[in-house]
Amino acid sequence: MDVDVERLYRLRLVVARVGEMDLAGWWNTKGQLGSLGASVVSRGLPRTHQFARARSVFAVAAARCRDVYDPPGSVTLWDLPAEVEDELESAAERWRESATEWAAVFRDLEDCGTDLTVELVRFGLASEADVDRVSKLRRSAEQRAVQIPGDFSGSDADLTLLALGFARGETGNLAVPYQAWARPT
Repeated sequence: MDVDVERLYRLRLVVARVGEMDLAGWWNTKGQLGSLGASVVSRGLPRTHQFARARSVFAVAAARCRDVYDPPGSVTLWDLPAEVEDELESAAERWRESATEWAAVFRDLEDCGTDLTVELVRFGLASEADVDRVSKLRRSAEQRAVQIPGDFSGSDADLTLLALGFARGETGNLAVPYQAWARPT
């Protein structure tokens, strides 16, 4: 599976930031990826604090999504095939070595608002056509999930929809986007 792991990481960053308690309130972190988190965590980890903060929020977001909706035979933005997760972790290790190159991205996260679609477009991670496609998706009957059509292939389009699908939720009311995936046997 050929996944653009840098793009995936950026998608996760924006969704993670917007989902924090001080914005959309989907998971129980408050401003860790905002200016407050930067000022607090940078004292102890001056060079790599951005990645430590991101890893923390990613873990909380993944756990919260599993608690709300854990679809069997599917993937979510936070629960991708092992090979993708391993590749992403290896890349993040490399990026931590050159953390200054990511400083602007993390600074831009501090200015995020509650509208995930606006933020993903602002970061150049979604187009208006992507936003239009997601606007047609509906939440499940119990309002906890959003099914992305088709089978997960790892394409940019799949990853974009898995991220944008969170926008079908509401402030304080998480809806977990998921997509079917036939695990290789």
